Amino acid sequence: MDVGNATVLVAGLGISGRSSCAALNNRARRVITVDEHKAEADVHSFADIPWASIDMVVTSPVFNPRTPFIIEAQRRSIPVMSEVELAWQLRVNSTGSDAPAPWIGITGTNGKTSTTEMTSAMLTDSGLTAPAVGNIGKAVSHAALDASNQALCVELSSFQLHFTDSLRLACAAITNLADDHLDWHGGFANYAADKAKVYRGVTKTLVYNADDERVTALAMKAQPAAGCKKVGFTLSVPHEGQIGVEDGWIVDASGLASGSAKDSSNRVTLAKVTEFKHMSEPDGTIYPHLVADSLCALALALGFGIRVDDAIKALKHFAPGGHRIQTVATASFADGSIRFVDDSKATNAHAAAASLSSFADHSVVWIAGGLAKGSQFEQLVADERKKIKAAVIIGKEQEPMRKAFAASAPDIATTVIDPADNDTVMQRAVDACGSYARAGDVVLMAPACASMDQFVSYADRGDQFVKQASRWVQDHAQND
Repeated sequence: MDVGNATVLVAGLGISGRSSCAALNNRARRVITVDEHKAEADVHSFADIPWASIDMVVTSPVFNPRTPFIIEAQRRSIPVMSEVELAWQLRVNSTGSDAPAPWIGITGTNGKTSTTEMTSAMLTDSGLTAPAVGNIGKAVSHAALDASNQALCVELSSFQLHFTDSLRLACAAITNLADDHLDWHGGFANYAADKAKVYRGVTKTLVYNADDERVTALAMKAQPAAGCKKVGFTLSVPHEGQIGVEDGWIVDASGLASGSAKDSSNRVTLAKVTEFKHMSEPDGTIYPHLVADSLCALALALGFGIRVDDAIKALKHFAPGGHRIQTVATASFADGSIRFVDDSKATNAHAAAASLSSFADHSVVWIAGGLAKGSQFEQLVADERKKIKAAVIIGKEQEPMRKAFAASAPDIATTVIDPADNDTVMQRAVDACGSYARAGDVVLMAPACASMDQFVSYADRGDQFVKQASRWVQDHAQND
């Protein structure tokens, strides 16, 4: 890519757009920015793009492939790329090194952030400068051009991958696949094809979810570089070539734990699951999806070449970021307690199912709803109905969740929160949950939907839940 003689259009001045501009500064012949909502943009209407002078386009993930300006660029045979693609192509010359920092890439419907953070923690604790970047942390184009980084752990969204084509990762993983963002991609097949791009030409280790048939199929069809090892992770007893769990112990049957003592089946027992605090609650509740994320991250780190002892030590001390299935308040009573659990990051049905399935039958008072993103929830409710004691539905787009309960669990009590007042929606939702919850129950914020209809972000939604849960516990502790 010869940006030195190019005029580059950067579409969208969010985090990735601003980072792209910084990366292109003093490298491209000219940078033109377009954003309808940012005063600092050069062009404020996509109708005014000076196409005759544009040589390439760097687009924000907010613009789907059917956006008119993207179609127009493609009609004119102008290359369209993501900020990730830009970073990958610029990285060699810009760092002044013939061997730029290798990338470990993680994608999937859920678990990307936790897996990326865990992988980064293991590499960092082994002595490498290996930040978690991309869809989290700093923009990847910023990190890729920093010569002090020795490796990058990159969370990659399907949006970013759609316009990324030359990526060749050292290690790559797909955590899982389920229906999500189908409105953006135009169907599941397109969504899965974009996710599968992480496996192209992987040089060291290709990691896949052996418990997910669709991920496994993509991994088996993938064509990594010669010498690349394919490693599956599973919550079951691992077969050859896998890392998994047996009798509560993490077991490697892939050969990644080289140098460790093997049993007669060439398997290595690494550690007991309960030694990892982020995988369970003090009451013994094990979160299977966090175990799966940890196995995925462990396979990536070991596949990259991190020593087993360093990886296990880092994983034992790992603390996940906020709003990921955390107990944030507990109301104690004579006959037991009610826990309030924040998993606001569960923004789709697959993530919500992982949360719901972690708890005892008929114990969950579930806060559900928000922006559905074109999804339906009948199957989610049908699959998890045995866990749900009652549901409190929030959001401005309530009909998909209401229809799901009517069709799949009409006998489960539901309360629908009037969406008129965003400022009090969480207070009213938590109070409604409190009317259903009894000792031994869990009030779970795992809405299966995006948050931006009533909140600034999933983090804002989670913060408000934490605040209101603490208020409810304090109020009721004073009365009991």
